[in-house]
Amino acid sequence: MHWIDWCIMIIPVIVILGLAIYSGKYVRGVVDFLAAGRVAGRYVISVGDLTAGLSVITLVALCEAKYQTGYGVDFWGKLVAPLGVVFSLTGYCVYRWRETKALSFGQFLEMRYNRAFRIFASALRTISEMITNALGPAIAVNFFIYFLGLPHSVSIFGLSIPCFTIILVLLMSMAMVCIWPGGRVSLLITDTFQGLLCYPVFVIIVGYILANVSWDGAIAPTMMDRAPGESFLNPYDVSKLRDFNIFALVVNLFATVLNRASWFGNDTTNSGRTPHEQKMAGILGAWRNGFAYVMLMVIAVMVITIMNHETYADRAKDIRDTLADKVSMETIPDAGERAEVVKAVQAIPAQHHKIGVDAPLSRVDNLDTPVFDAVQDAVGRDGDGNFTFQKFRTIYQQMMMTITLRKTFPVGLLGLFGLLMIMLVLSTDDSRIFNASSTILQDVIMPFKKKAFTPKQHLFWLRMCSVGVAVFFLMFSLLFVQIDYINMFTTIMCSIWLGGAGPVMIGGLYSRFGNTTGAFAAIFAGSGISIAGIYLQSNWAQDIYPLLVTQGWDESVGNFLATVSSPFEPYIVWEMTPEKFPINSFEIYFIAMLAGIAAYVIGSFVTYKGPYNLDRLLHRGIYNVDGDEKKIHSKWTWKNVWNKLIGITPEYTLGDRIIAWSVFGYSLVYQLGITFVLVVIWNLIYPWPLEWWSYYFYITTLLIPAIAGVITTVWFFWGGTKDTIQLFRDLEARIDNPLDDGRVSGQISLVDQAAMAQAEEETVRKMDEKSGETR
Repeated sequence: MHWIDWCIMIIPVIVILGLAIYSGKYVRGVVDFLAAGRVAGRYVISVGDLTAGLSVITLVALCEAKYQTGYGVDFWGKLVAPLGVVFSLTGYCVYRWRETKALSFGQFLEMRYNRAFRIFASALRTISEMITNALGPAIAVNFFIYFLGLPHSVSIFGLSIPCFTIILVLLMSMAMVCIWPGGRVSLLITDTFQGLLCYPVFVIIVGYILANVSWDGAIAPTMMDRAPGESFLNPYDVSKLRDFNIFALVVNLFATVLNRASWFGNDTTNSGRTPHEQKMAGILGAWRNGFAYVMLMVIAVMVITIMNHETYADRAKDIRDTLADKVSMETIPDAGERAEVVKAVQAIPAQHHKIGVDAPLSRVDNLDTPVFDAVQDAVGRDGDGNFTFQKFRTIYQQMMMTITLRKTFPVGLLGLFGLLMIMLVLSTDDSRIFNASSTILQDVIMPFKKKAFTPKQHLFWLRMCSVGVAVFFLMFSLLFVQIDYINMFTTIMCSIWLGGAGPVMIGGLYSRFGNTTGAFAAIFAGSGISIAGIYLQSNWAQDIYPLLVTQGWDESVGNFLATVSSPFEPYIVWEMTPEKFPINSFEIYFIAMLAGIAAYVIGSFVTYKGPYNLDRLLHRGIYNVDGDEKKIHSKWTWKNVWNKLIGITPEYTLGDRIIAWSVFGYSLVYQLGITFVLVVIWNLIYPWPLEWWSYYFYITTLLIPAIAGVITTVWFFWGGTKDTIQLFRDLEARIDNPLDDGRVSGQISLVDQAAMAQAEEETVRKMDEKSGETR
């Protein structure tokens, strides 16, 4: 790395940390620390969420997945993307959540169900969330070690210290600097600043890659060179793809609807100055991410091309040799085996794969296959050997993108990309530490306290909990061994909570029917299935499969699994192998969600005692104690049918309507109607040749989103700057209420209790007066 690259990476980070410290002066109370005083505007939320949502692990996971499956399957994913836009336009879950005014996820659960469920569900969600998110720092640290070309350990005063530990401590320390001064205020300000810096970096990286790697000459031919049934471009030729296939999209579609509200609370969903402003921030999210995902896509196809196209054969050989050397140092403890692996991989010549002459590449037979065969021969094929090989293959696949970029980008661009990665890891780590720590204090510890914290004590313990979570992230990253794809790991770990959370949250926000028994039942059913799946996956290679073989049960169990999955082939194939549990994470997650829904409905039905007071939860009708103007109940007429369909209410200004209609037109008319429905109809009449799909991919996934991304870069830079200035002004003018700290009494937020009691008494008095007049 050149000194110019180091300056590009370090100087903006110092500014970001300075902003975090400065923003602490605006925190006066608990609401400021947890929800930015509930005065944030739409752009500061939306731009801040860009970097909080993107991360190093997102990029690594996407490249890892796309290297295996390409983009053919993504065509069917166009059914999922517009669904999120519809949710944003209609305010599905988000609007009602903001109406509850819950400071935390657990506060909502206590208001809707009871205190015991608040504590239990919050603890379970936090465990799932922390274990899932703790993988992020580990992946990020590995990324920086490989990207910067650092050794795995350094000697300080004769003591060998792993670089992994040094960088991890540094990242956790920077995250704490962003959290400690102002909590959500600091996070919103720093995330927004980082988001504004990211937009021009996206443009520069995409421009460089496309200027130096030919689409027609290299990218398209490489993407088209795949075996039948495993196409990287043709969505009608993907039946043999495993793991990240069409069934995974079905699971994601189902989960998108069911778990829309399952991560609400302790994030920016309670920071908007009004429910409408919160809803508009979600709508803007449809435009916000455009260029970010163009960059992710371009990097992924560049990696695929360099590692497989004949033009880059020598560079690919260098990348594979470097990967084998660094990964073996990390995963193979025996020096003899490690040397044998490195020697065997280096002996493999540069592979000049000739497209159209040699057999097309496949999931099983590709240019990485000789490397994996050489490694497995060296480490052995028994239980321990299989486990070591799984570790090697996992890190090899994850770090392939990192080494490719390091050996491709020039001076300056290396620094820009390094800065981007630092900003992404910082914005995600601090947000995830903060979210988990606030849940622990607000929803696990506070409900046990008989005497409330003073505001000063409350803020102190919120900060201390964040330190505790950061220490957990650090220890988990140091000790955990990952042996599966990143997306598979995060899916199965999240399913500990998400398996049963969907009906709990949707039923809580929208139904008067669901009750506490149903909520407990849903969590026990969904989480139980997920935890069982995690145990089987984690212990399969070393313990469970060898036990089945020893007992002679492997054939019968394999036949049973094959019989059960056979009706769903080729998209679900439960095939016995020594290395991996046959049922993948998406399939376990889907089973868990179905069980959670059934348990919620049955549990609530069996113990139903009457409808829940939903108006009180949502501060509607007589319970609208703040006097908020809510115009969401207008009747359907032929004049307003289109406005109702896309969620436009009388609260919308002219600018809001333009934004809503632009999102509707781009996402539903263009993306769904033209680029999906029309293409499906066309292919029913005349199936496209593979070359047409390459042009389709270039136009719809790169060219048009890039044009839209340039426009939104200017738009969101202006909006984010304006809203940041306004946020400082509103925070300075805000008057804090010490009762607004997340406590609940009698299923009513303590801050609203007196006002709601008075509203109920006033309603009863008016009814009595009216009754007397009638008599």
